[in-house]
Formats: sequence, structure tokens, C-alpha cells
Amino acid sequence: MNIEEKNEFETPFEWIGGEARVHALAERFYDLMSLEPAYAQLRSVHGESLDDARQKLFWFLCGWLGGPQHYVERFGHPRLKMRHMPFRVGLVERDQWLACMAQAMAEVGVPEALQAKLKASFFQTADWMRNQAEA
Repeated sequence: MNIEEKNEFETPFEWIGGEARVHALAERFYDLMSLEPAYAQLRSVHGESLDDARQKLFWFLCGWLGGPQHYVERFGHPRLKMRHMPFRVGLVERDQWLACMAQAMAEVGVPEALQAKLKASFFQTADWMRNQAEA
């Protein structure tokens, strides 16, 4: 988005459509992870049930996007890298996570300009979360 462009929303949380849309995004993200063979390696690093992960992603994204701080209120600072250390996060997992989130954002109707901004932020975070040396 150009710096000159004005956005009528104060936060990405408002822009995306509030809690209902963030919830839909988190749900679709984990549905896709389970359904799409392209995300099989990413799915394999999760436990049998995705219920806890769905809820935590929803809570986290609400606050990260500028809305209610549901995650922080329950668990404190997200400490994303530390919390993900027990799980393999390499290039494949990073790229599958990003692709899955991009597909979820498109499917739930996140505005394209917001998708572009979020994709850039998600990439920075996902790349920073990697904990596997790649050969």
C-alpha cells in the first residue's frame, strides 16, 4: 500500500472485520492444514487435535491485529519463538504456514490490500521463528 493511501480503519483488526472475521480466518487456516496435501508436513508437527491451536491462534491474532488482547490476558507475552521451540520449524514448515495462511485469507475474504500487508508481516515473523538449520 502506498504511504499516500488513506485507510479508513485505525487497526488491521477493524479492517479485517473484527472478531468474527479473525475467528473465521483461524478456523479456515486449520481446516486447510488438515485438508490440503500441500500442507501435510506442517500438519504433521501439530498434535492429533487442532482445537487448542485454533483457539490460541484466534486469541493471538485478535491482539496482534490491534483488537482485544485475549491471548496476553490468558498467557502473558506470546514469546512466539520460545513457545514454538519444541516443534520443527524449517523452511518447509515456514513456507507451508505462509501458503496456508495466504489461502485462508483469500478464502475468507480479507481485503487484498490488507492481505499484502499481512503477508509481509507474516513472512518476517515466520522466518524469524525458524529453528532448523537447512542443508
